[in-house]
Amino acid sequence: MAAAPPLPPTRLWGAERGAVLVSCALSCLGSALLLGSHARWPELRTRPRQLLLHLSLADLLSALSYFYGVLRDFQRTSWDCVLQGALSTFANTSSFFWTMAIALYLYLTIVRGSPAGSGLLWSFHAVSWGVPLAITVAAVALKKIGYDASNVSVGWCWVNLDAEDRLLWMLLTGKVWEILAYVTLPVLYVLIRKHINRAHAALSEYRPILPAAPALRPRSSVADKKLILIPVIFIFLRVWSTVRFVLTLCNSPAVQNPVLVVLHGIGNTFQGGANCIMFVLCTRLVRERLLSLLCCGHCGQLGWPRHGSHSSWQHPQPHKDKDKDKDKDKDKDKDVPGPEQTKPLLSST
Repeated sequence: MAAAPPLPPTRLWGAERGAVLVSCALSCLGSALLLGSHARWPELRTRPRQLLLHLSLADLLSALSYFYGVLRDFQRTSWDCVLQGALSTFANTSSFFWTMAIALYLYLTIVRGSPAGSGLLWSFHAVSWGVPLAITVAAVALKKIGYDASNVSVGWCWVNLDAEDRLLWMLLTGKVWEILAYVTLPVLYVLIRKHINRAHAALSEYRPILPAAPALRPRSSVADKKLILIPVIFIFLRVWSTVRFVLTLCNSPAVQNPVLVVLHGIGNTFQGGANCIMFVLCTRLVRERLLSLLCCGHCGQLGWPRHGSHSSWQHPQPHKDKDKDKDKDKDKDKDVPGPEQTKPLLSST
């Protein structure tokens, strides 16, 4: 029985390219907003957000390289095709590693209670930057990066489909790490959430009339929602590229379905935008500071509420009121759990 002929190149229509280009632009904007908030407010530089900073750098580079690839819509292997493919391969693979590094960090600090030393952070850097760089350099040196007929991409270059060992290099340059993330992220975040739920149960059992409980519940609820959304959003965005990858291996014409092509293009390019929504727009403290920055200190005139104990735009209280508040805080501190109990529950936000 003769083998089926290879699939023809996937043709990209203007609407498809436009949708993916918009997704790239929004991802660049979201990553830039994450980087800007990190640089603008030093007090927000918690350890998880420092890891998120490196993830944002990888997502920004990935979105920029994809933008060029979709705009160029390569039709053959060329020097800029190889360059763009190498940059997107490095950035995309690094994004997978940093996403798993953040999940592993939260698991070790919240569930295991292990302090994150400099050795752990340096190992994150070595793996998340070093491994993708080594794989990309090897792929370029062996001439494995090139035109892929948009059957496993959306206009950009990746692994050359003419290579005999293309399956091996597709796995090494992204797919094996992507599939590993599909498994690792849900497991780690489920374990983290179970630990937080057990901590909440113990807290409610031994402190049924805790004065600070109403204030803690909304924050921990937000943290729980984010812990659920992180792996769900990651898988929803990335699964379409895996579907087209499998269809290409099966030589199925369904790989050229326009809806699937658009979902693949948006899913691969919108990771930076999704992270911005979760960790900037859906984080109350960061969101309020952005609103304050945008309205140039006129929030009071617009009637916007001022929240957050660390907000820099709160009006100073009279001296007597401060003394009264300090006395109240001392009374509350007697019943409030210590930092070792509350910090792990809130650090993920």
